[in-house]
Amino acid sequence: MSKQKSLLQGLPAALLCLSAAISIYAQSSGGGKHNSRPQQAAPTTVDGESKTDAVKYSYEFSQPKFYVKHIVIEHDANGRGTVTFERLNEDTPVTEPLQLSADALGRISAAWQGLRFLESDTNYQADKQFPHLGTMKIGMERGERKRVAEFNWTNNRAAETLVNEYRKAADQAILIFDIAIARENQPLNAPKLMEVIESMLKRDALSDPRQLLKLLHDLSTDEHVPLIARNHALRLIKNIEKNK
Repeated sequence: MSKQKSLLQGLPAALLCLSAAISIYAQSSGGGKHNSRPQQAAPTTVDGESKTDAVKYSYEFSQPKFYVKHIVIEHDANGRGTVTFERLNEDTPVTEPLQLSADALGRISAAWQGLRFLESDTNYQADKQFPHLGTMKIGMERGERKRVAEFNWTNNRAAETLVNEYRKAADQAILIFDIAIARENQPLNAPKLMEVIESMLKRDALSDPRQLLKLLHDLSTDEHVPLIARNHALRLIKNIEKNK
């Protein structure tokens, strides 16, 4: 319980800080119980490989001074995997399951294909260095072939798209985790979290808002959650469904 309360301290400001900070480094223009049921992504082809190939993909961000100081996403060709994140002044990382939606996985697959990552030795680091914004690593592994590329700023369009999509996936997963913790322990935080969702929707800062629909429906009927949050959840549902 003390651990969960610790996670909730400074929650609203921290979430806004997270989104703003990671948006900068991405050059953008675990765990409680989950009530969401993410869409199952269809098998796809990534980097020219068939859906049956055992390919592993990874994304990592680290900046020890950020509130969310370390993020690791790992997934397979179907978009199934995990997201692990570590917050400032917290000793234990949180690991949550991850399922990229079909649309998000399609965008990520296209970026990987554009990079032809395992066949390339391209250096994605731009001439300018911005280490204070954090370091990003993208990686792919297939059989005995493995490659990891590191950069803190890039002018490569495909690499920029890739880290931006992974940033959105991480932000969405962390938001879902925080909502689950709030429902179980601090329901009075729910109204502020609804505001965070609305802000992220307006900024196109979520991987796939439709993956939040089940969770929002559950929130809208949860009598432990303040009425203002339940009503806000209903408005968010309408906005998401309108933009399908």
